[in-house]
Amino acid sequence: MFNKVLIANRGEIAVRIIRACRELGIRTVAVCSTADKAALHAQIADECVCIGPAASRDSYLNMPAILAACEQTGADAIHPGFGFLSENAHFARLCGVCGIKFIGPSPAAIELLGDKARAKSTMKAAGVPVVPGSEGTVDTPAQARQLAQEIGCPVMVKASAGGGGRGIRIAYTLDQVEGAFTAARQEALACFGSGDIYMEKFLVNPRHIEIQILGDQQGNAIHLGERDCSVQRRNQKMIEECPSPAPMMTRELREKMGQAAIKAVKAAGYYNAGTIEFLLDEQGEFYFMEMNTRIQVEHPITELVTGVDIVKQQLYIAAGEELKLKQEEIHMNGHAIECRINAENPALGFRPCPGKITSLYMPGGPGVRIDSAVYGGYTIPPYYDSMIAKLIVYAPTRREAIMKMRWALAEFIVDGVDTNIDFQISLLHAPQFEQGEYDIGFLDRFNRE
Repeated sequence: MFNKVLIANRGEIAVRIIRACRELGIRTVAVCSTADKAALHAQIADECVCIGPAASRDSYLNMPAILAACEQTGADAIHPGFGFLSENAHFARLCGVCGIKFIGPSPAAIELLGDKARAKSTMKAAGVPVVPGSEGTVDTPAQARQLAQEIGCPVMVKASAGGGGRGIRIAYTLDQVEGAFTAARQEALACFGSGDIYMEKFLVNPRHIEIQILGDQQGNAIHLGERDCSVQRRNQKMIEECPSPAPMMTRELREKMGQAAIKAVKAAGYYNAGTIEFLLDEQGEFYFMEMNTRIQVEHPITELVTGVDIVKQQLYIAAGEELKLKQEEIHMNGHAIECRINAENPALGFRPCPGKITSLYMPGGPGVRIDSAVYGGYTIPPYYDSMIAKLIVYAPTRREAIMKMRWALAEFIVDGVDTNIDFQISLLHAPQFEQGEYDIGFLDRFNRE
């Protein structure tokens, strides 16, 4: 096992990783920007190194500074968390060159799965169901129109290097295809530095279901069941559930999706924790969407339902240990829900609201977990993501979990900045959510009502 791990991240995920390392007797190194010197992760790690100015590109994306911090502190491994450099194959490769273990998959797997077109081709060859679409990249607006004619509208035009909802356009008619292609390419170039585009059939009102996997370096892989992430705004998740309440989700379908996820892992030569994202239609057919080659924001709900500590498993796997968990030992018990608490104003188009938290009260009690890095008196900087906490509840049944989440949200008090807490409460009272009969269009419809 590692002696010292540097966490190349900030916020609640950095705190989560530090705590997991502590429980395993591993010393930790935090890195921070000048704007984050008072941040919780910087205070609770064994050591902290300031790696640059507030802007992410100069600090949390500053590879030389992060690697220098490793050398300075003697860290023998880096955990990238999520976001920032977590899915950067070049960074993972540099870690190896410097003799530092990257706690994640191989650079080759990150490269393969980060290229959406190549990933889709690989999955198709492995027998994993994929949405009908382009075999590789689409190079011109004319090609895009021709393909749309073949597979039928609506179609989704997506950046191969995309993520976070960027570089995506929907064309509902043939006349919209060329404009969607041009807009997606321009956004992809601006956000990711690559204008590669692929296309696929746009499924109307599907659910977003993801399968959590763990794979070791010896070739063993298991799945930990599904999460339902269909409550999302502009392709960014707000509420996640485990297991999925979808009416079509049966034990047989869950196992079928889980086995497809393991096929995907083996086809990509993947190890460590990862998530296979699928779209599930109303008929119970599912299609590979993409694979996230990192820990997910919503991993806690799977941990509560399965009893598996995913971050600790990442550390074991990266240290070369064989998976001790067997598929037949994984059982999903009870129900967990996660609400992302953001410092933003839903009434003003979800505008971020950085500033000082003048007072803070977080809920507690049996079955309530909070992953956060904020505290009373903390000033939320304007430079990073607006999420300030993840509120997670667990109960024997979904109905009890919903009730527990409603009360936990009602107890959650954040003064000094606007948050989406009241908006989350209203979502949990929506009949569609209560009945579990929602899809990825639910939030847009809710906002219009």
